[in-house]
Amino acid sequence: MTVIRVNRDRLWRNLMQLKEIGGYDDAATGLRGVRRLALTDEDAEARRLVVSWMTEAGLTVRVDRIGNVYGERPGEDPTLACVLMGSHIDTVATGGAFDGALGVLGGIEVARSMNEAGIRTRRPVEVGFFTEEEGVRFGTDMLGSAVAAGRLTLGHAHGLTDAGGATVRDELARIGFDGPAPEARPAPHAYIECHIEQGPILASAGVDIGIVTGVQAISWQRLTLAGEAAHAGTTPITARHDAGLAAAEVVVEVRRMCDCGDFGQLRGTVGSLALAPGQTNVIPAAAVLTVDLRNPDDGLMTAAEKHLAEFAAGLAERHGVAATWQRMAKTAAVTFDEGVQAVIAETADALGLGYVRAMSGAGHDAQEIAAIGPAAMIFVAGENGGISHTPREYSNPTACGNGTDVLANAVLRLAGQA
Repeated sequence: MTVIRVNRDRLWRNLMQLKEIGGYDDAATGLRGVRRLALTDEDAEARRLVVSWMTEAGLTVRVDRIGNVYGERPGEDPTLACVLMGSHIDTVATGGAFDGALGVLGGIEVARSMNEAGIRTRRPVEVGFFTEEEGVRFGTDMLGSAVAAGRLTLGHAHGLTDAGGATVRDELARIGFDGPAPEARPAPHAYIECHIEQGPILASAGVDIGIVTGVQAISWQRLTLAGEAAHAGTTPITARHDAGLAAAEVVVEVRRMCDCGDFGQLRGTVGSLALAPGQTNVIPAAAVLTVDLRNPDDGLMTAAEKHLAEFAAGLAERHGVAATWQRMAKTAAVTFDEGVQAVIAETADALGLGYVRAMSGAGHDAQEIAAIGPAAMIFVAGENGGISHTPREYSNPTACGNGTDVLANAVLRLAGQA
């Protein structure tokens, strides 16, 4: 079978060009970061640029009703299900150039490389990017792919709001990406997502490539604690209804749960915490915090959620505050298709690239698409310990090129050379 080599210089140039849309100078690190939240003006500009690259690669572009964008390269037999590549181009507020973008721009590079090599495939090949993967703006991660795969309804997704009250529906219309295509996409023959690892496993093993075996369960919840504001100097300690104190105990308990071993390989994070009224000399009347739990075991994840809810209820009674939970998002642990994993492994072997197998600690669009078709992921090693969601995020050109070469040749194997 033909071996494809992507144009690494072109891939790198495009990654660096896309990075500048939403780019900012980060005072804390002195590095160039990326702030490109979903459905903002920056996201719209990035979308238009990526669509132009899809068109230049000869892909037929369609946009669905949740704003997911797909570019199709036709196959010799249009009745066959496609091989799909994809990821996302939205970022967190303090992001880097590679998270999500590598999989999308790498997919476009695969199509270009097939064109330049004169390769035809039996199956159509598609590359796509999904709306609001990060969940930063509208509070639900993997939003577009969850709608595409049917886990979330379009109506639910359209009704989500950001901190300013803007809805997904209105923002899609505002930036011109409320497309006409049906949001429920056809099941692909296979889906492969190439993504930076966002962790240290590959670098520690001395390899650029990871074959992802699955994604652990993820739970996002928002806890609101309602107490009573009072004077910090005149209110006795025993008479206080301190929402801030209760919130602090939750933060500590989340860490204790991770350390104790009762909940397996639990990872827990309180990523945001806001106190009101937020004055130095006023006892907090309210605290709102988010809790992010991750666990490769669904049963232990459920046990952790139950324990935390009981803990919050107990401390609420102790401190005379009210505790209210809101579910933001929850996804079960996902095991990726062994057949697609095997194709990726065979491809890496054929290219002479070492690899390790690993479960993803982060959520990805692949876990949603896995509900409708065989899916797997290729991880690419990062530097600085694989750190991500910060301007320090960095995967070097060689690793990005190696990962995209594996993507290209695995897709060719799956799509079948005509």
